[in-house]
Amino acid sequence: MTKFLRQLHRVWYLFWILFFFALFYPIYYLSASNPKYYGILNFFRKANSFLCSLFSGVFFSYKFEEPLNNKQTYIYCANHTSNLDIMIFCILAKGRYHFMGKDELLNNPVLGIFFKTIDISVNRDSKISAFRAFKKAGENLEKGMSLIIFPEGKIDDHYPPKLGEFKNGPFRLAIEKNIPLVAVSITNVWKINWDDGAKYGSKPGICDIYVHKPIETKTLTDLDSDILKEKVFKLIESKLV
Repeated sequence: MTKFLRQLHRVWYLFWILFFFALFYPIYYLSASNPKYYGILNFFRKANSFLCSLFSGVFFSYKFEEPLNNKQTYIYCANHTSNLDIMIFCILAKGRYHFMGKDELLNNPVLGIFFKTIDISVNRDSKISAFRAFKKAGENLEKGMSLIIFPEGKIDDHYPPKLGEFKNGPFRLAIEKNIPLVAVSITNVWKINWDDGAKYGSKPGICDIYVHKPIETKTLTDLDSDILKEKVFKLIESKLV
């Protein structure tokens, strides 16, 4: 019975995602056509995420180690266990922000419009694709667009999920561009909805998110990227349950 109810909730949750995406699609289409409208695009991504979570009974509780500066450009790094992680950051991030994700998302019926415009897709098996993706991300950071990235590169196949090895890219980029890096621990979202929910379904509940104090990178060099990566890994892992 529990399995049935969780699958039923997943259908309910997906319905609201598609409903609000269709409702906002004309705005997405128009605002995605020109970078100067990306602020508007992100505002409606935030609204879309909030409304979907509200109507599906999934809520996000954020705990900040230190208040973030709404005018500061950041690189956000978090563990990745659920499709809900996208909503979590659409609500958390302020102003002009963009995601970096796998190139399969270009064909996603909902996320495709974003990864063909504001967001950046990357082929995880191609060094050339990764180089181009991080070059583009660097250019966006210089324009004041915060970057949201999941340094594991994918959702772990293991259930319950374990924190996987981090890729080097975001840490080198943070140092190169002198951008503060924000580690985010998404602690229990996998219990609400793991991966896309296909296997275990989903359920209403509260997702706890711990936002660590920003790490300044101005005094770091390229030689410090591995140290930074390890530091962020330990910070994120310290709050996982």
